[in-house]
Amino acid sequence: MRATNWEFTNRALVFGMILGLSFPLYFLDPQNSTAALANWMGPKLRLDADLVARLLFALAALLLFVAALIRTWSSSYLHARIVYGAEVKTDSLVADGPYRRVRNPLYFANVLMSIAFGSMMSRVGFFVAVLAMLGFCYRLILREEDELQAHQGERYEGYRKAVPRLWPALGPRIPSAGNPARWTEGFKAESWYWGFAVALAVFAMTLKLKLFFAILVVSLVWFWVSSAILEKKRNSQA
Repeated sequence: MRATNWEFTNRALVFGMILGLSFPLYFLDPQNSTAALANWMGPKLRLDADLVARLLFALAALLLFVAALIRTWSSSYLHARIVYGAEVKTDSLVADGPYRRVRNPLYFANVLMSIAFGSMMSRVGFFVAVLAMLGFCYRLILREEDELQAHQGERYEGYRKAVPRLWPALGPRIPSAGNPARWTEGFKAESWYWGFAVALAVFAMTLKLKLFFAILVVSLVWFWVSSAILEKKRNSQA
């Protein structure tokens, strides 16, 4: 079932709610997902479980940096007003950069983010976050695909058949349209997302939970501030 108008318009809020409501699920399962995995892997690898846990947190941080890079790469081919717009933009079809390998690289990055942040959650929280993020991304995708199909017709149909929906192909599936990446715009649009990656990396190095949440909150505040500025510019242009 495709996402509703409210869900698409407020998708950033829903993404935040998925993660925000998954973190407190320790009241259902007090065992941290990473600690549980480390306790299982440690004896098998003949390594100390604490060391394995640190390595797993480091891998989670690396995964989140990869997600941030994918989103930045994706946003460098779009304007921030499109990435965070309240409506599906159907007047053009972007087929460069990561969009030659996967139709929805931004949502793919969000799924990776939920997996990375799941390392900080309980076992129940991990599965809830990943499944909810995956399900919501698919609902958003279905909505966008319907509207793009209606407006782009055969052009989008050819793109849809050639390029995977959510799991990236190893190589480009279509020729480049020749549009250059605007990396400055990409980093501006996703600067808050890099803050998330920094927060997890700092935790992996220090194991200080308060520091992790402090950086996370700062990143979220920056996101809402930048979104408000973008909305103000959009209204003034309108």
